[in-house]
Amino acid sequence: MQLNFGFSVGRGLSRWMKCALASLALASAPFAGTAQNLFAPAIIVNDDVITNYELGQRARFMALLRAPGNPEEEAREALIEDRLRAQILEEFDVIVTPEQLEQGMSDFAARTQMTTQEFLGALAQGGVEPETLREFVRINLGWREYIRGRYGEQARPSQAEIDRALANDPSSGSVSVLLSEIIIPFTPDNLPQVEQLANEIAGLNSYDAFSQAASQYSASETRNSGGRLDWLPINNLPEQLRPVIIELNPGETTQPIPLPNAVAIFQMRGIQEIAGGTPSYSSIDYATYMVPGGRSAEAQEAAASVLGQVDRCDDFYGLPGIDAPGVFQRQSQAPGAIPRDIALELAKLDQNETSTALTRSNGQTLVVLMLCGRTAAVNKDATRDDIGNFLTQQRLQSYADSALAQRRADALIVEK
Repeated sequence: MQLNFGFSVGRGLSRWMKCALASLALASAPFAGTAQNLFAPAIIVNDDVITNYELGQRARFMALLRAPGNPEEEAREALIEDRLRAQILEEFDVIVTPEQLEQGMSDFAARTQMTTQEFLGALAQGGVEPETLREFVRINLGWREYIRGRYGEQARPSQAEIDRALANDPSSGSVSVLLSEIIIPFTPDNLPQVEQLANEIAGLNSYDAFSQAASQYSASETRNSGGRLDWLPINNLPEQLRPVIIELNPGETTQPIPLPNAVAIFQMRGIQEIAGGTPSYSSIDYATYMVPGGRSAEAQEAAASVLGQVDRCDDFYGLPGIDAPGVFQRQSQAPGAIPRDIALELAKLDQNETSTALTRSNGQTLVVLMLCGRTAAVNKDATRDDIGNFLTQQRLQSYADSALAQRRADALIVEK
């Protein structure tokens, strides 16, 4: 967890500080509320006093650092929160060593491209005492250590959570489509008949007729539900298919779409736009396991046995005979490089879900297909460690905010 100072302290700030120092030097009086009774209580937080002097110091400090908002108002809030943090640190015996404090001050000064002494000198010109910086850094360092120690284990993401984060692009928006499908396999012997049937189905113009045809002719696992698919993000579909689908009106069907060993026909049932929806993907990780026998009862039983032994893609590696040529393959490919029939099946799957709808070798081999994961284009250069660290920091910050909010809700705060 990084130091959270409540505002951004950017590089190149030294030039700004020179201008700010000049402005502050022109001010003949301290910040409002500090001219009289400097050491009188201004705020009491659970019996801990915040003086007018401290308020003035923090306001000047925040003004020099170009913190957003009104410096005096922000100083009051910041000091109240610091007192609450300090009380928690005292309860849990969290101590910042002199060495840690000096390093923390050095790190903070480096954000303005200064050494600690140069930074303290600049603050002194603006009327800010070294103790103001020292206490500010001490509280933040101690708070960071407390949050890490108390919530660090809970904040670590699981591998599944990292997978989901890799597949997510929160900045994107998308369209989702509600489709029905019919997948008709063919062999060289029955190809003319399949083509004729597919053309007839493509001419259907009612939901019921398409559903009946799916139940009768489709080899897809959706045949038991009349070919009906759930809502699919359009970006899950193969890139070449998206323009064809997006042009359909509800009730319309595509022309037959050739696939390896099959043809596909889709009917549009609905379309909706999702705000902040689904990402574009840079790669898709999937596994295929080949079962001889095609769609025979024996092959279906063997496939069911395989599926009973695997919950995720890594489980395939524990199956017997996995190293035999042509049995198992796991690969990560750009969406456009994936065979169209596999891409269509993957579009329907969530991570670690499977399909046995496809065949190879002219229908003589049944394909057990599993989606291992998707990587959003925005995350293509991110490693799993990068994502894991980001999620951990995000959660630690959330825990820190919650802990402080709860302490504040329970606190007695009196402003003079």
